[in-house]
Amino acid sequence: MSVKDWALQRLLALPQVLQFVLVGGSAAATHLVVVGLLVWLTGMAPLSANVLGFLVAFIVSYNGHAWLTFSRANARGWATMARFFAVASLSFVVNELLYAAVLSWLHWNYFWGLAFVLVVVAVGTFVLSKFWAFKARSA
Repeated sequence: MSVKDWALQRLLALPQVLQFVLVGGSAAATHLVVVGLLVWLTGMAPLSANVLGFLVAFIVSYNGHAWLTFSRANARGWATMARFFAVASLSFVVNELLYAAVLSWLHWNYFWGLAFVLVVVAVGTFVLSKFWAFKARSA
């Protein structure tokens, strides 16, 4: 058995919530890194960089959830991706509003404020993903 197969078996054996945290954490880390790099390297405004960070992180999130977190539902393809994009977009709107509040009203550091917001929004994302976006469809 290859290391890749062994690792995949171990990941698939984890509880679903832990799989969600791992995939979501990877997507959140991707999101944070993209925003951090765009702000640092280009001087882009944090709220603008957040949009690009979201789009890059969506790719990580969809693939991770489709192939790991919700793999048992075997719900993949364009329709599932569209539903998950709707969930992710709704989550992003909430993310952006909370992020703006954290930056404007609380005056938190842009990086740590975004980290906080990503964790808060993740709960709703899990529920909508599990019970709607990646729900197995009847034939």
